[in-house]
Formats: sequence, C-alpha cells, structure tokens
Amino acid sequence: MSQTLPPWSAARVRRLPPVLAVVAVVALLALPVAPDGGGGAHPADAVSALVVLYCALRLVRDRRRPLSRTAAVVLGLPVFGLAVAAMGAVSPGAGLTGLGRYLQVFVLVPAAVLLLIRGRDDVRLLAWSMVGLAVWQGAVGVHQYVTATGASYQGEQVRAVGTFGAQDVMGMATVVSLGLVCAVGLALGRTPVRHRLFAAGCVLALLLPLALSFSRGAWIATAVTCAAQLLLAGVRRALAVGAAVVAAGVVLVGGFGIGTAMLQERVGSITRVTDSPDQSVTDRYTMWAAAAGMWRERPLTGVGLKGFPEHRDGHASLALSSGSETDGAGAGYLKQPLLSPHNMYLLVLAEQGLIGLLALAGSWLALLALGLRELRSVRRSRGGPGPDRADCALVACGLLVWQLTDFAYADIGGPSTVLTAVCFGLAAWWALGDGAGDGALTGTGTGTKAEAESGAEAESGAGSGVATESVPGAGAGAGPCSGSAEGPVR
Repeated sequence: MSQTLPPWSAARVRRLPPVLAVVAVVALLALPVAPDGGGGAHPADAVSALVVLYCALRLVRDRRRPLSRTAAVVLGLPVFGLAVAAMGAVSPGAGLTGLGRYLQVFVLVPAAVLLLIRGRDDVRLLAWSMVGLAVWQGAVGVHQYVTATGASYQGEQVRAVGTFGAQDVMGMATVVSLGLVCAVGLALGRTPVRHRLFAAGCVLALLLPLALSFSRGAWIATAVTCAAQLLLAGVRRALAVGAAVVAAGVVLVGGFGIGTAMLQERVGSITRVTDSPDQSVTDRYTMWAAAAGMWRERPLTGVGLKGFPEHRDGHASLALSSGSETDGAGAGYLKQPLLSPHNMYLLVLAEQGLIGLLALAGSWLALLALGLRELRSVRRSRGGPGPDRADCALVACGLLVWQLTDFAYADIGGPSTVLTAVCFGLAAWWALGDGAGDGALTGTGTGTKAEAESGAEAESGAGSGVATESVPGAGAGAGPCSGSAEGPVR
C-alpha cells in the first residue's frame, strides 16, 4: 500500500516548483505601504534577497553549472560599469548602496528567476501571478477614484495609486501595466480557449485602472508594447484585436461616459509636452538637461552612483521647481525632492558615464535581440511544441519591451522596482534559457528548452528535488527529445 505523505512533509515540499519563491515576491507587493513610511525597504525586496540565496543553495546542493557562457556574459556585463561607478561615488556608503541596488535589479534577481524557472508552466504561473497582482492593485485604485480617497491630482484626491500611496504614484501604474502586458501575451497564445478568454477579460478590466493612474509614461509604454505583441503574434490578429479595442473604447467613452474632463485633459497633454508643458514636464526637461551636463563633465565614468542629487543644482537651470507635491491616499501633504531625472538612460549616463551605459544597455539589447530571435523560431515552427510556446514568448518579450520603453520616462525606485528585476529574469529565461536557466536546476546543463522541460517532467514524476539524468547535457538535440519539431534553439 502506498503511504500518504503529510501535507508539509519534506518530500511534498521538494515537489513544489522552485518558481513559487518568485511568485511569493510578486504576492508581497499586494501589501500596503505605510503612509509616510520614510521610503524604507519593502518586504518584497527582502524576500527577493532570500530568493537569490535559495537559488544559490539549490545550485550547491544539486551541483549544477549555474549559467551558460552566453548567459553569464549577458547578465554579468553591467557589473564592470557598476564597479567603476561605485568607486567614483561621493562616499563609500553611497557607492555600496547604489551597487547593491543595481546588482539586485539587473543581475542577481534576474539570474535567480532564470534559474528557478523550469519550463513553460512556470512562466505561465509567474505571469498569472503578475496579472492577479495587477487586478488587485487596479481594484484598489478604482475604489480610490470612485470614493475620492486616492492621491491628489489637480486639487482632487482621485488619482489611483493602489496600496503604494501618494509617495509612489508610479507604483500602481507600473504593476497594472505589467499585468496587462502579461494578460495580452497569455491571450494571444495557443493555450485552451477558456484561458485565453479569461486573459482577454483581464486585459479589458485593467484598462480602467491604468487610465485612472494618470500616468502618461505608463500609457505610452503599454500602448507601444501591446502593439508590438499584436504585430509579433500576426498582422491579421493585430488588425482584429485593434478593431475590438477601438470598439470597446467607443462604448466606454461614448456610451458610458468614462472619459472625465480630467482624463481627457491628461491625454491631450501628451501632445503638448513641447508647446505648452506643465510644471512636471518642465521639471523633467530641466533634470534631463542637468543629467546631460553631468555626463559632459565626466563622459566616461559619470559622477558616481547616487551622485545625481549631489550634482543636480550645479547643472540645473532656474526653471526647476523646489520639489514634487504629494497628498492624499491616507498620507498628509509632503513635498518630495527631485532626486533623479526620471529617465533611466540619462540617469545611467550621468552617474556611470558611457562605460556604464554601454554595459547596461548592451545587456538589455542583447536580451531583446536573442529573445526576438527565439520568438521568430517559434513563429516559423509548424505544429509540434512550437506554437505552445507563443504565449511565453509574447509575455517575456513584451515585459522587456515595456521596461525599455518606460525607461525613457522613468527610472528605478520604489517597491515596484522588484518587478523590474522579475521582468528581466523572465526575458532572460526566454532569451538565454536553453542551456542556462531551463537546465541548471533540472538536471540539464545545455540543450533546448524542450529537453529542459522533459527533464522537469521527469523530476516531478520521480517525486524528488533532483531531476533524472536521462537528458544528456552535451550536444544540442541529444537525448529523448532530439527528434522533436522544436529542434536545437541555437
């Protein structure tokens, strides 16, 4: 007779997918941020550090090669520029703090996510967790708008900020946008129809809180990304979905009158950022000019990590205001200093110079190029396992496109930054997973994604935490999956 295992036995715990550790990081972002909390570390940041430690312990226990050569180069490329910029920081403390934050967001957590994902089901689980977080934060945001308990906007407390509070007005917009991108990718895949319909429903539901966030940068990045996802899924589908979105917009705005004067004015302001910009846009232009001035002063190495606030006043014009005013959403009035240019590329250029920008941007562009190449191989496949990967491809590539577009209007900061690290990890899994993350923790050192996933299935069937060695690590296409339609990725 087979013995039933207790619910929390060691054997049952070992059967749980390792990616649940990353899902826990996403889930913790649903916790409310304390009003006037002083900008301390969020629980999600602390757990992300534990995820990195957990991943390292699994690698040591299983004695697996952590990363392929390509993955190590692509993910490790930013380290050199960060080390140089840390040495040029205004103080050792600032250098170490900035170095730790950049390594967390762009190196360590993405590598851990890549290594903990074992296959397509893990990617879908992580994507759905981000959709669920977006729905929760969006529901809170809509409630704030309806009850006038949100952040202050044009004298009224109607700006949807979710549980992030008025001090992080971009937090909810980021979470909702990323969840919407995941939902679009899942809806455009080849999964069961009910899953795709549910994902499409989530897309429609998330449009309202995204609009009520009044975040122009998030709107632009989401529109660009969703358009790219539709085109990558096929021109015919893009036209059909585009027509449906236009029809839904006509019904919402015309039929139900969901387009308030405030929202219409905010949308119209996007086209007036050069003719008659408001004070927030003027501040942004001024800080962009200040960042460019810092770079011209030290073109190769920049002013050092965390150096933008120290050098801002020496390069900014008198058009810069004294700070950003925040109020509402459970917090009192507060004037926040402008400590960054709200442009990731210019922030890196100012603090890390050309060396840092080429290292970071080079890593991001390599992920994008490799990811799009993988997506192209999926579209070329006919039958077999290829089409089943379309949703994972569109989610991973979409999240990366959104981040790279949003970086033109924002930079890292706040609790939602940990989601940026998760997005880069998902993109790295898709672009580098063949021989890096798919195989590292499932018994395959190299090979295709199909081989890695067969190893994951063997692991779950065996009921142990270590995969079987039935899939050889050397030689692409070797092993039981060598005759599949998917073939070697590289």
